Amino acid sequence: MSRHPQDLDVRPITDSEIPDWIRALHTGFLSSPHVSDQELAVRGGNINPARTLAAFDDALPHSRLRSSGGTPIVATFRSFPQELTAVGGAPVPADAITNVSVTATHRRRGLLTRMMALDLAAAKDRGDVVATLTAAEYPIYGRYGFGPAAHIAEWTIDVPRTGLERHRPVVDDGRIDLVDADDVRKLGPELHERFRRATPGAVSRDERWWQFYTGALRISDDDWTEPFYAVHRSASGEIDGLAAYVSDDRWGEGKRPLQTVTVKGLITTSPSAERALWHYLCTLDWVTTVKSGQRAPDDLLPHLLPDPRAARLTTYADTLWVRILDVVRALEARTYATSGTLVLEVVDEAGLAGGRYRLQAGPDGAECRRTDEEPELTLPVGELAALWLGDESAVRRAALGRVREQQKGAASVADALLRTSRRPWCPDIF
Repeated sequence: MSRHPQDLDVRPITDSEIPDWIRALHTGFLSSPHVSDQELAVRGGNINPARTLAAFDDALPHSRLRSSGGTPIVATFRSFPQELTAVGGAPVPADAITNVSVTATHRRRGLLTRMMALDLAAAKDRGDVVATLTAAEYPIYGRYGFGPAAHIAEWTIDVPRTGLERHRPVVDDGRIDLVDADDVRKLGPELHERFRRATPGAVSRDERWWQFYTGALRISDDDWTEPFYAVHRSASGEIDGLAAYVSDDRWGEGKRPLQTVTVKGLITTSPSAERALWHYLCTLDWVTTVKSGQRAPDDLLPHLLPDPRAARLTTYADTLWVRILDVVRALEARTYATSGTLVLEVVDEAGLAGGRYRLQAGPDGAECRRTDEEPELTLPVGELAALWLGDESAVRRAALGRVREQQKGAASVADALLRTSRRPWCPDIF
């Protein structure tokens, strides 16, 4: 007989429960239940038990979810500190959520709801402005106040069709150098800091991120292929671009090379560096296909090619989901290209950020405060998240019935204030 959901214990784990928590995470993501010593050392070293939640079911005496003699874990949840770049470049403190799973035998019992409520309440108490996550499935997180705030696109490039001439270098005052992983760990963090300050939606990367990116830390040696790393240096010698890529080894009949390069990451701080690195990747000897990896939804890539049709869009999807925890600080943190005033009614069923707010914003700054004025625009907190980074249109959301105008034209005012000339982008999955 299944137990009542409220009888299941939901709480932070202890150090001794980390192996079983990782084992439960494997089960939730349909991977092998085996946890190697290497994974335990690497993944376990990244876990803060105080911010790592689990649901326990002590009515499972012979469970594959238990290896250490403790109570079987049937759901997992973890968060960690992060900074998210708002429009204009200001970093805001974020509660980054990851490793969310519920074992198939324990679905529809409210376990995720309980874990989410605990984590978001703690984030609110800490003073985090937003919570963030990347969603494996679309329908899950809207009910917790999250909204899709940034998207990604992926292109597959038919190199022979691009029109690029392999033996004619791109017109550029800088140069491209190949470097090794040690160089990337030294040079990458500073470049990324400049990149993310200019990219709404980008998130912070700590030292461990760079260790994973360059293979110094690995969950499994079997899953790692050492990439090539190319950096672009400007005419002054400053590094303003970094690309990581791997290649297969495929040949057709008659010794025709049919290599595919897959880009593992490419960030730049200047359009010239971006152009030079894509030209470099698309003119490598033997390469007939380039897979772009996850790029901004309005990336320059297709139009850096003489024939943009050579870049075929293969993926377009939501990535970064945002949950506003503090409306005032979120709206005051970002910049605004035009001046205007808007009264918002934010609906938040969880009671974390709901209320009526008056935003007065302009190029010189913004002030947001609670108000008793009549609202001009009413929207759920998840819809505010979709608008906050500038990616969505309030007019479009109103047409979909997800935002309600209380005063005619309010959605257009919201668009004039909140939309941005370039779309936000988060290159990282977490």
